[in-house]
Amino acid sequence: MSNIVVIADARQGKVKKPALEAVGAALELAGKAGSEVVALVVGADLAAAKDELAKSGAKRVVAVDDAVFAQYSSDGYAKAIVEQLAALSPAAVLMPHSAMGRDLLPRVAALLDAPLVSDCTALHFEGGRFGATKPVYAGKAYKKFFATKSPFLATLRPNNWEVGAGGSAEVADAQTSVGSADLKAIVKELVASASDRVPLQEAKVVVSGGRGLKGPEHFHLVEELAAAFGAGVAAVGASRAVVDAGWRPHREQVGQTGKVVSPTLYIAIGISGAIQHLAGMRTARFIVAINKDPNAPIFKVADYGIVGDAFEVLPQLTEAIKAAVAG
Repeated sequence: MSNIVVIADARQGKVKKPALEAVGAALELAGKAGSEVVALVVGADLAAAKDELAKSGAKRVVAVDDAVFAQYSSDGYAKAIVEQLAALSPAAVLMPHSAMGRDLLPRVAALLDAPLVSDCTALHFEGGRFGATKPVYAGKAYKKFFATKSPFLATLRPNNWEVGAGGSAEVADAQTSVGSADLKAIVKELVASASDRVPLQEAKVVVSGGRGLKGPEHFHLVEELAAAFGAGVAAVGASRAVVDAGWRPHREQVGQTGKVVSPTLYIAIGISGAIQHLAGMRTARFIVAINKDPNAPIFKVADYGIVGDAFEVLPQLTEAIKAAVAG
């Protein structure tokens, strides 16, 4: 029986939500291919990560737990992963399309001389071959790819699969030959910004503002609407024009040169709908647009549109969301 390996994105010893979604995607694919799902995690102090992955629905969990991996190293992680893949002989390797996944899996693919499809929104197994679908042409179309050799590698866009769960997997600690000498760069210190907000790419709801808000002093309306959904549900986003103007930080930019998001609900406020922005959010399950210009391009991709002044609509919408959440 072939293996489908999920490389879990773990930071500070904890598994990120997109990694559990990748396990869920692997379980769906394994059901079609008759494969087993193996979760592979690399890092340091992985007790919590191993416990969570053991309950993710994977058949086995393999952990490379070593102090040398306390900080992420693309070179070291890639070499350690390729070592483990040699023993696991996977038919397919999956990883979230996160910051780590975008950097790490192409390196793994190069070392394996294997095909890679990035930022996938669907996976396939047809005619004995693994494949994936991804958006192309700035999200205007979708293209299906199939592997011509093994293993098949893919990074998966967050919020497109259910989190894997169930069972109690066998957990094994694996040895590695990777040492500090294999790290071409060493991280001496990592300073993270203090924030309790849900990450933009993991949020179920994204509320984004554009130039229609007229100034940074009005973005509190966007923040209040996001907060109305409850803790850990919604994140605040922004258009490129807003970020370029210095109204909001770059980490909130949604679009082709910012973050690509795929939430259940995307609310665009005062955003005209430039192609660069649409490329970053058009795969959302439901899109709501609020704009006083009835001819704004955003309405062409929106499931629901409100033609009106955001300064009048947002306070009413925020109160309605609060009431609905309160039950």
